[in-house]
Amino acid sequence: MIIDRARSSTPLRVLRFLGLAASLTLAAPVQSAEQVLYANAAVIDGTGSAARAGQDILVDGERIVAVGARGSFDAQVTSARRVDLSGRFVIPGLIDSHVHLATPPNRTRAEAILRRQLYGGVTAVRDMADDLRSVGELARASLVGEIAAPDIYYAALMAGPPFFEDPRVLSVSRGFTPGTAPWMQAIDDKTDLRIAVAMARGTSASAIKIYADMPAARAKAITAEAHRQKMMIWAHSAIFPARPAEVIAAGADVISHVCYLAYEAQPKMLGAYEDRTPVDENLLAKTGDDPVVARLYTAMRKHGTILDATGSLFVKFEAARKADPKAKPLRCSGARTIQLTQQAWRAGIPISTGTDYVDPAGDAWPEVHRELRYLAHDVGMPPLDVIHSATLVGARAAGREKDMGSIEPGKLANFVVLTADPLADIDNIERIEMTVKRGRQYPRADFTPLTKKEMGDDD
Repeated sequence: MIIDRARSSTPLRVLRFLGLAASLTLAAPVQSAEQVLYANAAVIDGTGSAARAGQDILVDGERIVAVGARGSFDAQVTSARRVDLSGRFVIPGLIDSHVHLATPPNRTRAEAILRRQLYGGVTAVRDMADDLRSVGELARASLVGEIAAPDIYYAALMAGPPFFEDPRVLSVSRGFTPGTAPWMQAIDDKTDLRIAVAMARGTSASAIKIYADMPAARAKAITAEAHRQKMMIWAHSAIFPARPAEVIAAGADVISHVCYLAYEAQPKMLGAYEDRTPVDENLLAKTGDDPVVARLYTAMRKHGTILDATGSLFVKFEAARKADPKAKPLRCSGARTIQLTQQAWRAGIPISTGTDYVDPAGDAWPEVHRELRYLAHDVGMPPLDVIHSATLVGARAAGREKDMGSIEPGKLANFVVLTADPLADIDNIERIEMTVKRGRQYPRADFTPLTKKEMGDDD
């Protein structure tokens, strides 16, 4: 069981740090089951700052107590267990900002996916609407260490009534009339939003996801009430018929799918999410920055909106669909998705690393690695910026930047130990020696590959 050490008494051995050099940044002292000194690593802290060689990281229980130059703590800490990381590189735990773990619920499959994520360096995920009865139990089991899994933060969904004819709704809300489950609510002009948001909040969701089939005024009203009740808003970047500009103006904290931003250039907006007519890419600039999208990015900077781009989704599945002449096209081409993401990066928009798909059992690494490679190789972001996106920006997207996303005193001890430099080559993200989550070590050598049976692919 994880203890709330922030309320515990201060151990004498931690008080000794008060005598350390002023150049060291220290967290508030905390009670500890064990102190661990991770010594002599090159630290890429997730803030966007340059790597620092020869760093020691002192962990007390589940939190980082101090970070400083090699040997800074040797005289003051004699009882800490020492882990020599000479020649290693440490980055914050990765965050996948767009997953679905329970559509429909399947505990065995979900645990397998989560195991692959954790042993692949992912220490937190943002679940973007599922059966929250199942997701809540997975989140609890992860938090207390019953299963090997990242921490899970999740959303309750709200959409217009037409969406609730979608067969996925029934699969995640059995026992309720579609649209009436607290985590999956149909919203119209008669809905009491104070009650609807309170019901969503009662699921322990971190946010409300505004999904589809909703006019701009209703999206704005939901956002205002959610923020009043201290919940975030995670939204599709177009809600149909609400345009991207209206979603941004409504005050969404995070918007998903960079592709959908291109609908802003359409003279007539699609009236419903169910109309999957692709973006008319001829309406967008052929080269360089598109002026319509540029106005969206200006508004996002003003509002502090985070972009959950999910770019690798469109690149990956466009290739698959081209091989199948019967497959319907995606809303955007892979090339246009890359251009839109490049423009977002140039515009200074914070981009998180969401995926929104699950790879088969045979894949040894989590899906978010593909999103990192997409940002580095396709979009052209420097690896330092990619790591910032996959860590601190992801933590902000989940509303958890005070606890995670960077290697700093006071934050959770969530980090990944690599045997090769990810700044030299982002592909070195797969040179994992161990993942540390809430102070607990998960050596990559202990990873058990997923099986087809676990994933339900054994027919």
